[in-house]
Amino acid sequence: MAKRMETRGICAFCGQEVAKRSVAPHLQKCQKYQESLQAAEASGRPPETIWHIRVQDAYAKYYWLNLEMKGSATMNSLDRYLRAIWLECCDHLSEFTIGGWGGRKIGKGRKADLVFQPGVVLRHLYDFGTTSETDIIVVGSRQGVPLTQHPITLLMRNKQPEMLCQVCGEPAVWLCHRCIYEDDLTGCLCDEHAQDHPHEDYGELYRVVNSPRMGLCGYEGPAEPPY
Repeated sequence: MAKRMETRGICAFCGQEVAKRSVAPHLQKCQKYQESLQAAEASGRPPETIWHIRVQDAYAKYYWLNLEMKGSATMNSLDRYLRAIWLECCDHLSEFTIGGWGGRKIGKGRKADLVFQPGVVLRHLYDFGTTSETDIIVVGSRQGVPLTQHPITLLMRNKQPEMLCQVCGEPAVWLCHRCIYEDDLTGCLCDEHAQDHPHEDYGELYRVVNSPRMGLCGYEGPAEPPY
């Protein structure tokens, strides 16, 4: 649906646009992030292991998040976060595994410290009908104070992939499933060309949102971080 391009994201601290491969180097020199670390140290919260993880769609890898997660937080916290920012539509079941479908299941009550280690890749499965598959890649860790009182902190997320109207080439805000699955088109439509679009037999058009679950099982967002 989206044209493949160099994947870039936006730093949650300074707002700078950064290449996906340059997240860690950017954070090392990001003044706002470093100031947040200093503020955390002065907060009085107890230090612990903080894990840096990259979360990305297993197939459409231009959808990604970089997160810090407390080692004391449970995998259930990560499940709730992914539902809020990317996935939740109908309260579907989900699970974590190592090895994908049929792999070893990771209980949601387990703490991150007992699950994460450098190089580990987990798979998160949401909705066992129209499934969204997400890889969780352990990038590294630090010993220190969490940036907030929450179990997870957003470091960076991908920019909305460019999607252009299949009629006029203007930025798209709607998606048509009929065009995608039957007409071999992108299905992307701007507001103007969505007005009288004829493909109502597939239901209403889906709004374009910054989530790999866009257009699946009625998902329409909000695709925003929960805190």
